[in-house]
Amino acid sequence: MTNDGIDAISWNTLEHAYGPAGDVPGHLRALYRPEEAVEAADELLTKVYHQGGGIFSSAVAALPFVVRAAADPDVTVRPDLLELVECLAYDGNRTERRWVAPGWPEVWDLAVTALLPLLHDPSPEVRAGGAGALSEAQGRADEVLAALWTRWPLETVPDVRHRIVEAAGELAEHAAREQADTVRRLWELTEPAAYPGERLRAVEALRSAVPDGDDPRYARVVAEVLNGGDLGGRSVAGAVALLGDDRTGRVDLIGTLLANADAAVRRGALEAAAAELGRWRSAVPTLLPPVAACLDDTEPDNRLFAARVLGMCGAAARPWADRLAGMVTDEGEPYLPAQDHALWALARIGDPRCAAPLARRLAGERLGFSYFGVHSPSWWTHELGLLATLAPLAAHAGVLLPPLRARLTAVRSVDEARALCQVLTAWGPAAAPAVPELCALLETLGAVWAGEALAAIGPEAAAVVDRARLRALIDSPPEGQAFAPRSLALAYGRLTGDMEPALALFLPRLGESYGDDNPAVVLGELGAAGAPYVERLRELLRADATGWLPLRAGEALWRITGRADEVVPALVRAIEPFTAGGVLPAVTGAVRLLAEIGPAAAPAVPALRAFLDADERPVEHGSWRSVPDDDELCEAVRAALLAIEEGSSRLL
Repeated sequence: MTNDGIDAISWNTLEHAYGPAGDVPGHLRALYRPEEAVEAADELLTKVYHQGGGIFSSAVAALPFVVRAAADPDVTVRPDLLELVECLAYDGNRTERRWVAPGWPEVWDLAVTALLPLLHDPSPEVRAGGAGALSEAQGRADEVLAALWTRWPLETVPDVRHRIVEAAGELAEHAAREQADTVRRLWELTEPAAYPGERLRAVEALRSAVPDGDDPRYARVVAEVLNGGDLGGRSVAGAVALLGDDRTGRVDLIGTLLANADAAVRRGALEAAAAELGRWRSAVPTLLPPVAACLDDTEPDNRLFAARVLGMCGAAARPWADRLAGMVTDEGEPYLPAQDHALWALARIGDPRCAAPLARRLAGERLGFSYFGVHSPSWWTHELGLLATLAPLAAHAGVLLPPLRARLTAVRSVDEARALCQVLTAWGPAAAPAVPELCALLETLGAVWAGEALAAIGPEAAAVVDRARLRALIDSPPEGQAFAPRSLALAYGRLTGDMEPALALFLPRLGESYGDDNPAVVLGELGAAGAPYVERLRELLRADATGWLPLRAGEALWRITGRADEVVPALVRAIEPFTAGGVLPAVTGAVRLLAEIGPAAAPAVPALRAFLDADERPVEHGSWRSVPDDDELCEAVRAALLAIEEGSSRLL
């Protein structure tokens, strides 16, 4: 490499993500040494680009040298350098001007001139990378589009052709002379004569090139490609997403694909259905029947996935409860993981036919459910959690408690003890027959969760628990459980009425905003005796507009003072921003508190009705939790509205 001006730049006066850019010349030179080139390219990406969000001054100075190296056939990392160029150009087009170093538009324009010949480079990887980088040449869109279409009839490598189509879609809306011709060419590429992968990419490109509206032809093209089975490397869900806001088209297409002859396409359609159902309430009556039909799929994992989707939808899946009940035996469903999912689905629906099979699972060697709950932003069919499966079944405790108690007696791990105790905590007083086993667990590493379960059971547990043992555990908790003293102190207070140990541990943390162990919870449980802390709670009520803190502080204030007039406005402020989406557990908790408050919570009615009136579920989308979280929210909202309206009627 010749210097060609590299030493004429005062690199130490420039900056990259980690400070002065004095090390950039060394990385630029190392690009020409094969044994160092990979590391050098990675260092430039890490320092000069980093994570994006702006253009550093070092990027302005380095770009000409990076492009020069990318054009040199002797450099071994040319595609990596073109990726760096594309990343920088992407941010240069989209970042606020104040975060773009002076001189960037000029050096980028020169770079475009140097990149255009790479469309004809002997290396397919370089041609693809060049097309990707040129897709950001918005200021020279007409020139670049002409060059892309000149290359098109000569190009035979699918990946390069795909990048050309993508670049054309990105640039078309910025073009004048070439725009109409580009849109015409893209529509030609959607026709059956084109390769399937190109057809889908052409639809995607057209969505960029013609951003206004959803053309009904998109649905036709995507359906034809998907029904043909060759997706060109794209997932079914990704292809369905090309229909954009055409919800009717998406739902109709998914319903058709669920009956496709290809098991892999049906699986993709099930994932697409889960995404649609998890986002839109109105999708349920249309999509749930074809999903339920997949309970008879020849592919075992598709049967499993169908059961998972039905269970996710809870009560809405009740019409298929008989079919799910037929899957809980080896004769009805030989694939055991699918059996597990059918049981979970019945539990979510509230069907009593899940109880006896689950009791057999608790008594047997193969439980089929995890001791941990897994929440992932995807449609991964991870093992279902024991707590999520059994928690809704307190009404069937009579059937489930005998094997559960036996399992508690022979518990083999802390994880098992925790999961079983959490189930009993969820059941509350219905778990009272398990008090002896829970008391025995106070002598083990599972003491924390046993104490919480005993507290949830209430008076029947309080009458027999060893108070001295529970009190001693607060000072000498199980080893390695730093969280234990607070949890044990709270359980002790709830069982004995003595909240002093809990106050001693919680009050120094007053003002922290996380979770159920917030100190304000303890103050709220004091009732009128918490009066000395009212002013501090009022300060906390105003500290955060949303989240756990206004809920916990508001709940404590209301339980201590009984004054809804100062609590309800804060709760309304805490839930109103989420009527448009993104509901978190604290919002549902605030709605439940409004239900307790009753008629005085009337100012919350507009926000509460907005939650119910929405078609788009106002929760986080894209996971198995979406519908259950929405169900919990809606249940809480209905209870709150009922409490407000019935209380108001009585007052009248």
